[in-house]
Amino acid sequence: MDRRLPIYLLIDSSGSMRGEPIQSVNVGLSAMLSALRQDPYALETVHLSIITFDHEVKELLPLQPLESAQVDDIELPRSGATHMGEGLNKVCDCVERDVRTATADQKGDFRPMLFVMTDGAPSDLMDFEAAVQRIKAMKFSDIIALAAGPKAKQEHLKKFATKTVSLETMDSAGFATYFQWVSASIAASASGQQNGTADDITLPPPPDEVQVVL
Repeated sequence: MDRRLPIYLLIDSSGSMRGEPIQSVNVGLSAMLSALRQDPYALETVHLSIITFDHEVKELLPLQPLESAQVDDIELPRSGATHMGEGLNKVCDCVERDVRTATADQKGDFRPMLFVMTDGAPSDLMDFEAAVQRIKAMKFSDIIALAAGPKAKQEHLKKFATKTVSLETMDSAGFATYFQWVSASIAASASGQQNGTADDITLPPPPDEVQVVL
């Protein structure tokens, strides 16, 4: 059985993303899929899952091969809470359900990657704090969190992410650049895993529009 590289995207779909931001995210996701399908390493191993969170959490795309993944546009509620903690718990549930572990007879999947994107802060703080501990124990190879726009609270993301980045402008150009970097990062991980350098994968540096939060 072929080893898979599971990629999870957890995306804020609260009402504050309405308008150009969510339209840009939808375009960016489509462009990301197209770019990854041009990469032979990614096409061979990447399996993609997309989960959204607002006042409820939705598994928009259950984990499936890159080749067959079809992503519907993300639709937003008019308003409501931002249940990031519930979203992180959902990711953990999906990883426990989806990712194959090694047995005596077969190798398990490659370590999964997680990309989280939000333009705000968690409304469910108690659930969030518990989810932070759970997500950190899941053995992701990388957890990259994006704080999008001026209202995103970076300090929450830094609690669980291996790398936190920020995007000042929530316009089409900014999100396009961000998703190009996500594509390149996934492709680099896919290449490194297959070439046996999983413990020494260097992801490409983010573009100038995407600032690393120290």
